This record gives sequence, C-alpha cells and structure tokens, in this order.
Amino acid sequence: MRTNARVVIIGGGVAGCSIAYHLARLGWTDVLLVEQHELTEGTTWHSAGFVGQLRSTISQTRMIMYSSGLYAELADQTGLDPGWRGVGGLRLATTPEREEELLRQASSATTYGLEMELLSPAALAARMPLLEVSDVRLAGWLPGDGYLRPDALAGALAAGARALGVSIETGVSATGIEVVGGRVRAVSTSHGRVATEIVVDAAGAAAGHVAALAGVAVPVVPIKHQYVVSSPLPHEDVTSLPTVRDPDHIVYFRCADDDPGGGLLIGGYIRTPSVCWPSSGPPLASPRSLFEPELDLFAESWAAGQHRVPALREASIARVVNGAEAFTPDGEFLLGETAVGGFWVAAGFCVHGLAAAGGVGKVMAEWIVDGQPEYDVSHMDIRRFGPHAASRSWATAKALDAYSRYYDVVYPHTEWTAGRPLRRSAIWPRTLDAAALGEKAGWERVNWFAPRPTDPAAVRPAGWAGRTWSPAIAAECRATATAAGLFDQSSFAKLDVRGPGAAKFLQWMCANDVDRPVLGVAYTQLLNARAGIEADLTVTRLAEDHFRIVTSTASGVRDAAWLRRHAPDDVRIDDVTGAHGCLCLWGPAARDIVSPLVGGDLDARFMRASRITLGPVPVLAQRVTFVGEFGWEFYASTEYVLTLWDLLVEAGAPHGLRPAGYRAIESMRLEKGYRVWGSDITPETTPAEAGLSFAVRTDKEFLGSEALRSATVTRRLRCLVLDDPTAVCLGTEPVRVAGDPVGRVTSAGYGHRVEASIAYAYLPSTVEEGERVEVSMFGKWQPATVTREPLYDPENNRIRGVA
Repeated sequence: MRTNARVVIIGGGVAGCSIAYHLARLGWTDVLLVEQHELTEGTTWHSAGFVGQLRSTISQTRMIMYSSGLYAELADQTGLDPGWRGVGGLRLATTPEREEELLRQASSATTYGLEMELLSPAALAARMPLLEVSDVRLAGWLPGDGYLRPDALAGALAAGARALGVSIETGVSATGIEVVGGRVRAVSTSHGRVATEIVVDAAGAAAGHVAALAGVAVPVVPIKHQYVVSSPLPHEDVTSLPTVRDPDHIVYFRCADDDPGGGLLIGGYIRTPSVCWPSSGPPLASPRSLFEPELDLFAESWAAGQHRVPALREASIARVVNGAEAFTPDGEFLLGETAVGGFWVAAGFCVHGLAAAGGVGKVMAEWIVDGQPEYDVSHMDIRRFGPHAASRSWATAKALDAYSRYYDVVYPHTEWTAGRPLRRSAIWPRTLDAAALGEKAGWERVNWFAPRPTDPAAVRPAGWAGRTWSPAIAAECRATATAAGLFDQSSFAKLDVRGPGAAKFLQWMCANDVDRPVLGVAYTQLLNARAGIEADLTVTRLAEDHFRIVTSTASGVRDAAWLRRHAPDDVRIDDVTGAHGCLCLWGPAARDIVSPLVGGDLDARFMRASRITLGPVPVLAQRVTFVGEFGWEFYASTEYVLTLWDLLVEAGAPHGLRPAGYRAIESMRLEKGYRVWGSDITPETTPAEAGLSFAVRTDKEFLGSEALRSATVTRRLRCLVLDDPTAVCLGTEPVRVAGDPVGRVTSAGYGHRVEASIAYAYLPSTVEEGERVEVSMFGKWQPATVTREPLYDPENNRIRGVA
C-alpha cells in the first residue's frame, strides 16, 4: 500500500467517497481513502436513502439541492447508475400546528429558491389515490425530492474518484494517528504507515473512535434506528409513489423497489430511543452489523403506515433493519477542522447523510483546498462545541433528546432541558426562583426575570412569535430606557491575545483599527479572503502586548480557532471565558447608581475601558452597549461576580434598576440595528452589504481588504417595519418587492421602545428607504416599509448620556 498521500480519508461510506471525489475534481488527486471493510459496510449500506431537500437552514438546503443535481448527473459522469429515483416527496400535516409549520416551510422554500406546491386534501387524493387523506389538512409537494440506493451512490462516487486518480483501499483499518506539534503527520494502518498532513475522519458511527486516535473528542453518539420493508402490496403498484413523511404520526415511507420482493420501506422516530455503544472494541468493527428487531418499539410507526396506506393492512413485515446511526448533541452535522491541525471531521449525519452527501463532499473539499467553503456552514462547524462535548454522558443525553423530538414542531425560543444545567455563571443562585432560564453553548442564561404585578400590559406577538413570551420582556426594556437594566452576560466568550507580535497580528486580522492606546476599545469584524464576515467582536487593549477579545457565547471556540490558524509564533491566544464574569449596567440612571460606589473618577468616554473598584470589587469597566443606552460592561474575576451583582441590585433599587434578560437585549438591539453574527452577518456577507463600513479602516491592509475593495455591492441589509405590530417574523421569511421575491428575513422581533414589529433582510441595493415591501408569514403576505435605521435614538444621544 502507499506510504504517503496528501490527504488520507478514513471511512468508505458515501461521505468519504464524496469528499474524495470532490477533492479530485478540485485538482487534489493525491488522496488515499481507507475503509476497514468493503465500501459502505459501516452505516451507509443500511440507510433508507431518503433525499428531502427542504431543511431548517438555507445552507443545508443548498447542500441537498446540490446533491440532488449531482446524483442526477453521476450516471453520465461515471457510467454507473447511482440509484437516484427522483419521484418527488410529500409532507403531510394532520394537525393545526403542523399545518402552520407546513405553511412556514412553504415560505422557506420560496426563500431558498426551492420548488414546493401546497396541496389540499382533495388535490392530494386525486394525485395519490393510494393514500388515506381523510385526516390530512394540507400537504406539501416537493418535485425535486426522491431517494437513492446507498451502495450504488457510493459506488458511483468511488468510481468517479478513482477515475480522477484517487486511491481507495478496502480491508484496511486505521490503528493510530501521529500528531507532532499539534499537527497531523501520519496515519498508522493495519497495512503500514502513511505519511500525510491532512486526515479526514468520515467514519460514521465510528468517527469518535477514529478521532480519539488523534486525541480529539468528536461528540458522535450511535443510536439505534429502525425501519422495515413490507411484503408486496396486493393489487397495488407502488413504483411511482413519492417519498412520504407524516411527522404527526412519526412515520415515513417510500417504494422499496431496491429491495428484492419488497413493497414499502417504512421508518419512524420512536420517543424512547437507545444508544448502542459497543460493549467492547470500536463501533462498526464487524461489516454490515445490525441489531435484533425490536418490533414492539416499532408498533406505532407500523400502525401509522397501515393507516396512511390502507393496502398495507393486507401486507406483512418482510424484513427489519435495525442499525446504528450517528447522531450529534444538537442534530446538526459535524464538519470542519479540529484543534489538531490537519485533522478534519465529516460525521454525525443524523440519518440524512445520503441526502447531503454530495453537498458534504463539496463543502469539505472547498474548505480543505481553498480555506473556506462556498456556503456558510458555521452551524455545522465542529468548533461550535466546547470542551464539555467530550463528555459521553452529556453528548448522549443531548443526542437522545434530539432524536426523540426529531419530528416535533419546533417553535421559536423553545428551551430543552436535557444535559442541563452545565455551565453556570456566579449569579445563577439568584435566578433559580426568579427567572426563566435558557441555554446557549451549555451556559444557563436568563431569558427574563419574573413579571411583577405592577407591570403594565404589553403587546403580545400573534401566532408562533408569542408562544414563548412574557410581559416581563417589555417591562425590562422600559426599565432600561427610563432607569437602568442589569444584565448578566458572563457567557460572553473572552479570548486573551498576548505576545510581542499581538498588535501587528490583530491589525492584520481585524478590519478596524485596533492598534489603539491602552484601554482603548474597538468594534470590528474578522474577514475571510473573500471579505465575508468570520466573526463580529470587540477588542480592548489591556497592555502594549495584551488584548482582550469579547465575542458571542457560541462563537468562542470557532473564533479562537480562526485566530490560531493565522497567528505567528510570537502570539498566544487563550480562552479565558470562565475566569471573568460580565455584568452590564445600561440606562440613564447608570451613572448615578455607579458613582457612589467608585473610589475615584469614573471614565465615561464611549469605547474606552478603565480599571476601577465598585465598592470592594475590582472591575474592568468598558463603555460599550448592545442596547443603545448609556452604561458599562463590568468585567470581574468570577469569584467577585455574585458580590458585584448584589451590590449593584442594592445600589440601583432606589433608582428603579431592574434585573433583565436576553429577550430584552434582543428587542433593544433590533431597535438600534445592531447586527448578530450567524443571522444578519455570516461568512457569505461583507461589511459593505451589512451596513458595517463604519467599522472598516480602508487606509490599512487586513485579511480580506483586497476582496472588499474590489467587491460590487448589489444587496444591502435593510430595516423593515411591518404595518401590523403584532405580526412578528421568526427569520427566513421571504420578502418581495413589487410582487417578486428578492430577499429573506435574517432576524426579527418586537421593539418595545418604538412599539413596532421589526425585521431585517438583505434586499437589492436599488431598494430605497420608504419603499413598500411584503413579507410572507404562514401563507400570508404582510405589508412593510423599508425604514431608515436605527429606529431608536438615531443620533445616539442616549448612548452618550446627553438625552
């Protein structure tokens, strides 16, 4: 066998074969793929093969849309039939809640440019007489959906890769991964050592085991997933049946024409799933492993199938497939490079790996070759998880929970309880009986504190936006605007950048000027080579060679990895999140509350920091705001934070101070037009498009500056105010101008200070302020106006403390 390769891929399922194929298409043909069995014999071979294009995010939808197109072309490219059957797909709604979800999905399809038709029960019955539709309220028809034969797809991808020069070796196990100086250097196999600097772990349910060989934790949890194949249906031809999903009855099915003598393939997601860690040895050690049938657990899905297809009542179960599928703690893929340089992961496909395999190969190959993929895959980036994801107990609890509610209607702001509490700030004891708590990146965070009997009435958003809501949100916004709000933002990710070259390094990485005097604060973005926004953060200079970066709760691991990837040897980057708490005091009374507690003059210059003591507590006070009110972010060592909280609550009580939560922050930041990374701004958007040119210094060179200067701005992020203040968007809704869809909502909510429903959307640059637009919400087009931003305090007088 070969003794060196530019890239070694471990795992011969569809993901590994697709990555090899796409790397070769980009010109990287010095690739070796190793598989311990024959191709597909880990988890791919027993996949149900469904390809449903419409997903919850635009990137995953685009990946599967790309896959569908690729699957249809592979036969011409390779001469092999990949087993693609483009029969279309149906999604059924039998409850009012599911009907609302389907209407929202139809809006998302419009946003994504995906063809989808809504069918009445009568239209469904006429098109599909095989189905029982008496309880169906609405159906969604996606003509681009279909299904695949797993082995045929992997075979076609492998043939394409081999034709381009990729080496594929079966019967070869990876037994070790050499890591030197934090980077991959070689893979040890059952057939010898292979020198390489890039390894891709595409080992499916065994991905965690392979990653451990490199000292990397990958939170992949093997969970049993079961489907059956029926005997032929008497007097029925099901070969033209589309794929059907009936989530209210936790069942899906399709024609089983790829199974000898089969009728329908029927699967479902049970409410009581179980993990299937091997009792000894690595997962998937034997080829084509299955578990004993558990038909008692499958009874609900089988009955649901017989209800939906009456002809199935005359059939029997001919075959049972009960195999291991790789799930993740949040039900999203695990893609990207890990903390070990050159060690990449493509795993955790949560049953729909075949649907996205083409897209996974595309983005992984682009990422490895070019440094970033075409699509924004940040929500799939393995770096979204912190060190706690190495815990098998935590990952298992979260993955089982995600599986059990796979077909649930997911409402905005719903909070799940599995694996909680985990990360708790110092003020957590003060929230136990007084606050509604949420979770972000493992952190317990206050959504809102308990409402008070004296709180005035507040506008409750209609529909889904008002399901998880409290009048306390409005009260906290009003208190912050009229007196002061106290917010715990200790979950902010904090990174210390130190070293002789720190200033020069950050000047190159940051679009804004961060080479400021000591205790100066800069708001900036980190851009990629295409001028897309990789991170959105503040940088405070604590000393000549010491900078503190503060970024969002969920972005710390990813942002640190981005910086370390580019850092020179004389710069060190440390995650110090847990060492420092952050309490934010914002509002017109903030100065009066703090002044008596300070042992000297208080620096109130905006975007400046100062080292002070508040009572007995030493803090770093930063004049920064995310709500548009005067005030500070107070950073203190964790052991002081509870004392500081109690001190500020007591000092602020006579001034009307009110503890407040993240839902109030979200409302107020929308009113000020402050962007949120991951929705308003992403690696696919530039500062010019996002309205952030004020945070870019064009008189210096930085990563992405060349691309930014040459970029043509054809769209801009715009503020929309809906005519109906109770109609509050949730995100991803399509926006049309003069009847033509031209954009989608990135983030939205109700602004309690301006009493308006606010949404942000990227629209063509030709759309001007004052123009009328429409936003699709649950099948209805809601009128709105493109409005100048910020809506609240456009002159920023309140931030300066002069209003």
